[in-house]
Amino acid sequence: MSSNATASIQLTIDGTPVSVPAGTTIFDAARLNGIPIPTLCHQQNENPVGVCRVCVVDIGQRVYAASCIRQAEAGMTVKTSTEPVLAARHTLVELLMSEHPSPCARQQHSGDCELEQLAAAAGIEQSRFPQRAAPRGKDDSSAVIAVDHEACILCDRCIRGCDDIRDNWVLARRGKGYQAGISFDNNLPMGESSCVSCGECMVSCPTGALTTKRVVGTELGRGEVLDPAELLHLPIFENVSGTFLELNQKAVVKRRFRAGEVICREGEFGSTAFYILEGTAEVFLSSPIAHVKTEGSSHGFFSRLKSMLAPRDEHARSEESARPFIPIDASVDLPYDNPIAQLNPGDLFGEMTCMSYYPRSATVRAQTDCVMLEMLRNVLDILQRNKTFRAQLERNYRQRALDSHLRGVPVFATLTPDFIGHLRDRVELVRFNPGQVICRQGEVADSFYLVRIGFVKVSEERPGGDLVLAYLARGGYFGEIALLTGSPRTATCTALDHVEVVRIAGEDFRLMLDRFPEVRHSLETIAHERLDANRLRATQVQNVPIDQFLANGLMEAQSLLVLDLDRCTRCDQCVRACADAHDGVSRLVREGVRFDKYLVATSCRQCRDPLCMVGCPVGSIRRRNSLEVIIEDWCIGCGLCASNCPYGNINLHPFPVELDDPVMPGRKIASTRVKATSCDLCHDHEEPSCVYACPHDAAHRVNPPEFFAGVLKQSNPLKSNPPKR
Repeated sequence: MSSNATASIQLTIDGTPVSVPAGTTIFDAARLNGIPIPTLCHQQNENPVGVCRVCVVDIGQRVYAASCIRQAEAGMTVKTSTEPVLAARHTLVELLMSEHPSPCARQQHSGDCELEQLAAAAGIEQSRFPQRAAPRGKDDSSAVIAVDHEACILCDRCIRGCDDIRDNWVLARRGKGYQAGISFDNNLPMGESSCVSCGECMVSCPTGALTTKRVVGTELGRGEVLDPAELLHLPIFENVSGTFLELNQKAVVKRRFRAGEVICREGEFGSTAFYILEGTAEVFLSSPIAHVKTEGSSHGFFSRLKSMLAPRDEHARSEESARPFIPIDASVDLPYDNPIAQLNPGDLFGEMTCMSYYPRSATVRAQTDCVMLEMLRNVLDILQRNKTFRAQLERNYRQRALDSHLRGVPVFATLTPDFIGHLRDRVELVRFNPGQVICRQGEVADSFYLVRIGFVKVSEERPGGDLVLAYLARGGYFGEIALLTGSPRTATCTALDHVEVVRIAGEDFRLMLDRFPEVRHSLETIAHERLDANRLRATQVQNVPIDQFLANGLMEAQSLLVLDLDRCTRCDQCVRACADAHDGVSRLVREGVRFDKYLVATSCRQCRDPLCMVGCPVGSIRRRNSLEVIIEDWCIGCGLCASNCPYGNINLHPFPVELDDPVMPGRKIASTRVKATSCDLCHDHEEPSCVYACPHDAAHRVNPPEFFAGVLKQSNPLKSNPPKR
């Protein structure tokens, strides 16, 4: 260090001689000698920017100087509290208050908004200056931090905290003049940006522009509450804001489980995730792996029909018969033939339950004595954005889950360990928030995607609205058609909730096709089926007046049960046949909307937007390439699909089963499990029972565009009242 850097200079501040090292700012010189100078944009030990100007002082020149950026000079005379200086500060604070909501969120919660404190000290109750003409609004997209642009005074402290202290480089300024403000990445909402929710911006902010969200129910009832200092010693909380942990101290607790103790059960609703610190746990499905099958007796087709559970080989469908894994809400998938796996220290489970409040996808039981962290959504969101924790999750996924994830997709079952090893360091885990578009119809394709967490909605633009082709859960994939054909994207894929996908670059996807012809053949076969079905549906829709379809609500359906009222005698044979086929529970209600002489009965419509598919924790309800909605044999009976169905056409059927006794291994105990069932077009029979039973040929299962193409042209309005019986 040079001698000039250590030399001292003498100056006078408010009549007091002081001596400070050369290079010291006036602000620091006054602070070191106990002379207070107010400021809003400057904190100790950070680079000053001089934007608020509240720290102005008189140094005997034409204009006042901002003391935080003006260096002290030998012989300088500084005045910090004369009447003219105080009047200048008063005006500056009053100008800032004219655009500041009072009281702001910080002032309401803790009473320490620095701007409002300065205003109170200056006796400013109401600003004389007009308010901003164009409000800047609020940003509520982050699960952790509330952003109120109205309360922002553009002090840049959040930007310096994000960039200089945390080295995250997310925050910056945007706009000019009265349109100026802070922005996240390329002016994205905070929740959609690369913000890791470390909380540094919130801690740095002097006003209520950035505050911790106070979420109702952020306290866990059981477990050991840890001091923030203890949490910060855990590697997963490295670089997390201590202030955030202090404010959310009871939202993460340490839990201890004895060997054999059940931690969570499949089908239960929850709001927490678990992170294993010590010990091992086993994750498994206790529900039987079986389809709901309808069988008849020799006493006549409708005299005795019963729903029963049947294994896959008695109810096989070509599309899923080769699926080797069942997707669950954990770092591993479960082998189909033996649905049980092990969770180790460093594993996280329950992400979907915690972030989106879906039912538990599996039962987790302590295999040894375990120590775990149980956390609520606000803490999990912080961790998922934390670079250290994200790196650990990616490491675990590449080492343990990538192989089973790829092999869990039947078309990729033939990939060799060498090629999966090639992909291991090249795939990328990418997160998307609810509503974010992952890829858009018409765009040029550059990637292939596997769903790791959450649900992706695949939709196609159609006249009159989008058609939902599928909801993809863990184990689903998309983006292959455009890469195979070299054409633009054929559909738009959107994150329905908190989604994480595995991105495989286009060059690696093409390399896979070149090295594994059987993979190429399988993907091309499926792609051609989908494209052919899309072209057929588009042709059908073009033949029907779209405005009438929309007005009648028929565009929501892909398959309808239609009753010809001229032929129907209201004998209810169709309803009774449906009930007989399903243990006395009818899936058909002979009510609905009417068009001309036809009644569109209430039964499974194979909807354009099948809400029943949203949120299934194990992905057991899905749409086939034919658009038929089916329920797979690994349904755990949580009932979410039944709750989501707007027509009430999914029911939970109880079945007696024998389960392993958790207390005495090897012994079986009698129990009851439920399975979700819906109208499956009586898959096991030549035609639906209701259609078969109608003695007057009044009931028909139809495709709406085909059936109503001629009828709709006559333009008779629908009536919403049900027919008289």
